[in-house]
Amino acid sequence: CYFPDRVVPMLPFELSNGWCSLVPHEDRGCMAVEMWLDKHGHKLRHKFCRGMMRSAARLTYDQVQRAMDGQPDETTGPLVDTIIKPLYGAFNAFLEARKKRGVLELDVPERKIELNDQGQIIAIAPRARFDSHKLIEEFMIAANVCAAEELERIKQPCMYRIHDAPSEEKLEALHEFLEGAGYKLNKASVLKPRDFNRILELAKDTPEAELINTVVLRSQSQAMYSPDNIGHFGLALKKYAHFTSPIRRYADLLVHRALIAGLKLGEGGLTPEEGERFEQIGEDISGTERRAAMAERDAVDRYVAAYMSDKVGAEFPGKISGVTHFGLFISLNETGADGLVPISTLPDDYYIHDAASHALVGQNRGKKFQLGDTVVVRIADADAATGSLALRLAEHADITERDLIERPRGRRGSAKRRGSPGDRSHRHGSKPGFRSGPRDAHGAGGASATKSKGKKAGAKKKTTPKKQRKLVASNRAARNSAKQGPKSD
Repeated sequence: CYFPDRVVPMLPFELSNGWCSLVPHEDRGCMAVEMWLDKHGHKLRHKFCRGMMRSAARLTYDQVQRAMDGQPDETTGPLVDTIIKPLYGAFNAFLEARKKRGVLELDVPERKIELNDQGQIIAIAPRARFDSHKLIEEFMIAANVCAAEELERIKQPCMYRIHDAPSEEKLEALHEFLEGAGYKLNKASVLKPRDFNRILELAKDTPEAELINTVVLRSQSQAMYSPDNIGHFGLALKKYAHFTSPIRRYADLLVHRALIAGLKLGEGGLTPEEGERFEQIGEDISGTERRAAMAERDAVDRYVAAYMSDKVGAEFPGKISGVTHFGLFISLNETGADGLVPISTLPDDYYIHDAASHALVGQNRGKKFQLGDTVVVRIADADAATGSLALRLAEHADITERDLIERPRGRRGSAKRRGSPGDRSHRHGSKPGFRSGPRDAHGAGGASATKSKGKKAGAKKKTTPKKQRKLVASNRAARNSAKQGPKSD
């Protein structure tokens, strides 16, 4: 798990940060794959081996990108012609093959959190993404494909990384939304990633580009581990496994050990008994991966809430990142922080949740709040203990109507208004149910000011603490499943 302030390694520290970690100019044991490519990025053959390697330097993505852009430093300068440029040549060949294959090209921005020595956030910014990042990703994907192909060839168990095509239910909802937005997705019985890419390309540089990207992302299924191969839809690959990160992913370690056993590369190979348990192991590590992703996201939420706690009352621009029957989730432009605007605080109308168009629509005046809309919100509350942000639309931030979930009646604590999540500074008015996320419209139940479209709204129900906890958990699950799509890792 990778948290803002620490890493929780899969292996003991002595291995993950010592013998299994690359150190410049020191020998380390490794498993390597040699690949031969043609100029179009098609693999001609490959060969796995076990050996020793010595790292020439520890370079950052930024260093490599600057060197390729003509600004090398004293470390990268000697490597430009002999290593960096040839790597970029192979990378460009891989990109050609990638384009021809029709990989699903989704833009999923990430946040970078900077902490001071006291563990407090000093800055939150979008994480930079260079060609150097993409270069490493393409080489890793190629190595992962080699591993899956090799294990099939030598008839060894393989822990595949599988990614199914979108479900019929999600595709039907996506068709309906896109048609309403003026786009038409191919209704062929078998959709391919390039069909989604065509929609994304049509929407590129339009006001709704980000909205279309988000909705397409949420229509995708979630990748997982399994010994039964169905291919990887997002990467448009028939065979795919994880091989490149045996220090931090157990699936990769299993793949390494299966290769060692099948290729007779020495000690540490997979035993037949372990291979027979691959189905259960695949389920276990898929579940662990989801829990780790949830833990990482929850930790970020708590740090962000701590960072925003001294900004209560301030106004920020943002975009609607989720629409549910109980309100609007807003992602703030400056920090990427997410918070909830409860439906009970929306202005001057009775709002109906239109799930198909990802919108809340005023029944009387027709005011519409839709996924992707730009809004200005005011921070009403920030609770580091739960990682929740309560928001109000800026022009209606002083509405006094009671919130969806009742505020706790405890006294205001004496803890600092700003600090790390470890401060656990509960503030009067914090709403445990108002979790940041989810990123789509399948959030939890809870008290609601509306029902689904076409149904009458019921009276608001008092939400018990037990229901609040269930709402928090459900929102977390919804948020994380929506965030996880066909990533290349």
